Amino acid sequence: MSVVDLVVLVAALAAVGAVVWYFFGPRNAHSAEFVGGVQRVEVTVRGGYRPETIQVRQNTPVELVFNRQEEGDCTSRVVFADLGVTAALPAFTRTSVRLMPTRAGTFGFACGMNMIHGKLVVVPDGQADGEVPTRAGPAAPAPVVTSAGAAEEEAAQAAERRAEIKDLTRRVVVGAVLTMPVLFAVMTSELFHVGWMPAVLLDQRLQLALITPVMVYVGWPIHRSGWLTLAHRNADMNSLITLGTVAAYGYSLIVTLAPGAIPSEAQEVYFEAVGVILTLILLGRLFEARAKAGTGEAIRDLLGMQARTAHVIRDGVEAEIPLEEVVVGDEILIRPGEKIPVDATVLSGGSAVDESMVTGEPMPATKRSGDTVIGATLNGTGSLRVRAAKVGADTMLAQIIRLVQAAQASRAPIQRLADAASAYFVPAVIVIAIIAFAAWFIAGPPPAATNALVSGVAVLIIACPCALGLATPLSIMVGTGKGAKAGILIRSAEALETAHKLDTVVLDKTGTITRGAPALTDLHVTGDHDEQELLALAAAAETDSEHPLAAAIVAGARRQDLTVPPAANFTSITGKGVRATAAGHTVLVGTRTLLAEAGIDTNELDRPAAAFAKQGKTAILAALDGRPAGVLAVADTVKDDSAAAITALHRLGIETVMITGDNARTATAIAGQVGISRVLAEVLPEHKADEIRHLQTEGRRVGMVGDGINDAPALAAADVGLAIGTGTDVAIESADITLISGSVSGVSTAIRLSRATMRNIRQNLFFALIYNAVGVPIAAGALYPVLGLRLSPILAAAAMALSSLSVVGNANRLRRHRIAQSKAPDR
Repeated sequence: MSVVDLVVLVAALAAVGAVVWYFFGPRNAHSAEFVGGVQRVEVTVRGGYRPETIQVRQNTPVELVFNRQEEGDCTSRVVFADLGVTAALPAFTRTSVRLMPTRAGTFGFACGMNMIHGKLVVVPDGQADGEVPTRAGPAAPAPVVTSAGAAEEEAAQAAERRAEIKDLTRRVVVGAVLTMPVLFAVMTSELFHVGWMPAVLLDQRLQLALITPVMVYVGWPIHRSGWLTLAHRNADMNSLITLGTVAAYGYSLIVTLAPGAIPSEAQEVYFEAVGVILTLILLGRLFEARAKAGTGEAIRDLLGMQARTAHVIRDGVEAEIPLEEVVVGDEILIRPGEKIPVDATVLSGGSAVDESMVTGEPMPATKRSGDTVIGATLNGTGSLRVRAAKVGADTMLAQIIRLVQAAQASRAPIQRLADAASAYFVPAVIVIAIIAFAAWFIAGPPPAATNALVSGVAVLIIACPCALGLATPLSIMVGTGKGAKAGILIRSAEALETAHKLDTVVLDKTGTITRGAPALTDLHVTGDHDEQELLALAAAAETDSEHPLAAAIVAGARRQDLTVPPAANFTSITGKGVRATAAGHTVLVGTRTLLAEAGIDTNELDRPAAAFAKQGKTAILAALDGRPAGVLAVADTVKDDSAAAITALHRLGIETVMITGDNARTATAIAGQVGISRVLAEVLPEHKADEIRHLQTEGRRVGMVGDGINDAPALAAADVGLAIGTGTDVAIESADITLISGSVSGVSTAIRLSRATMRNIRQNLFFALIYNAVGVPIAAGALYPVLGLRLSPILAAAAMALSSLSVVGNANRLRRHRIAQSKAPDR
């Protein structure tokens, strides 16, 4: 072995050791500084977190100041999954997160897309610095996040996403325009051997001029993130793409500008590969960015439901003041039709309050002195005088907002296989390239240096992860497109990935299984009364009432094409019913109390009323001319396809659970009609997310289906949230999947589509990895001693292209997936 060979061998071994140490060596923790009794650390966010590991003392306040020096959706949010907190990080802004570390342990934090990570190491009191606890104690109390308000945060993130979409669109267009001529020329020349093409577009210097802007401008977001990630001693998909395209571009640049440095048989350029890879990768990112563009609307819609002002009575004087100036103890006057500004206790008056925007239940709640009213709900026809009990951040609406944010933060992001593999794949490829270079330089045939360089570059080129980068996005694009045609809007790739693992689906009752509006279902008459006559008179009495039950009776009469006579002397008795005169009859419609107070014996009506109540229906008593006449039953009826949809879920091997704030009797009756055996009834809005988490502690993968504002926290807490498209905007924005048609049957369709998509992704990953698994050793020269075969950069690029074509072709097979309901389990 010559001296030069020995130097190369030592240098290669040193380089391998340096690569292993660089990626997997120990990393020091950065200790916080004490400033005014607070442990303060500034964390720079630029392609990663610096410092990446932060060490603090237990039981001393901590302030983490995140200085974000970049744009893009990846690092726009920091998530402390163990602590259940998330904070928006506006671009080029410092954002403080303050917490009290009461528990020792190691608590991870990551960006919103789970691509970059950091650690917060809490050292117990009395433990020496540098002794890092290996296990985290119980979760610390939720930190206090000091940043802009929720609305301002979401608005800033929305603006940043719009800017990112605009930038990606511009880069994709530029990449496509500049790459297409080169790709067309190369493909035409190779396939059809067109004589004039090489003289025009196949000139290497012209290709260099066209692809250089693609490499520098179009690929800048990838290269910047890839190199910054490598600088942080990590590796992700951007790092793989950057190394591969830089290797291909650099090799092509040498062939073009200094062809004498490369053997004539290896003088091939790969400019078209560089252009196609970068353009397609950014195209996938553009689709992903657009899918995420509306995720911030939920918080803005919630905040928009608040009343803007309140009529406060202070010192006997009524004044209209901004909502922010209301304090606990203020007396507030609420007129008919107004929004209730804050959570309060009724002092006087009576009214039916529509609480559906918070509770999800369609029936208005009758409020009298001593009852509680909820901020942002809608007052009915009566007037109320209330005393403010909770304002600002303490109101139920504010709590729902916090629950949504906390649920989003605590949900563990899905680890993508490609990114997980890249942490080891990138160092492994670099090591193989170094070893191949050294082996060919020392033991290869002449010219040794040139062959060594070609082999090393071939390893890097064939390892270019274009197929690996496209394996998931292409299938996701096809899958989401298929879903859209079936009326299923899938917000993110994570949701589509997770849906195939669901084994339990929780369905909200009102508006999901049922129609969400009361309807007349039954009519029982006494004596010689006629059903149609009674219904027409009851509808006449209820015509002027704004109560939903009244509307159901009137609608029932109209469905039967009955002639409803005009009513006179209409009187509404809050919480009891109505009295009116119609067609010469005195009509009473309402509760048992209303009839009893009029001196009417209701014994004849009690039995049918009880039977209706047992079926989960609301019984409304009617009397004509002082005598009992009958009972009308009103209920929130089951949607026509709910039973079939739930049966389809059972065929998929999925357990169904119904959750509702309604009473257990009504809930059980509805569940029996659609075939659900497990019912969670009388669940308060703020506890729905807790029920989801309880099911998850049983080891279940839970999907939540809902349509109301009160469902938003539960939708966010579930592994996959599915919103009924006919429901509230907040529920839709909080969910991962939206069923546009409002039909529960879309749930089983979404799950089957997810299963088909995940099968397709696994196949794509196989195609993407098998070429590397086989091609990298061949490119390194593993077959040369046995068969005399080696893989040139030309064949390496061909294998890389074939890998991409395999992935694209397989992803397109998903377009033939049938989304019609299957009749057998699809496991």
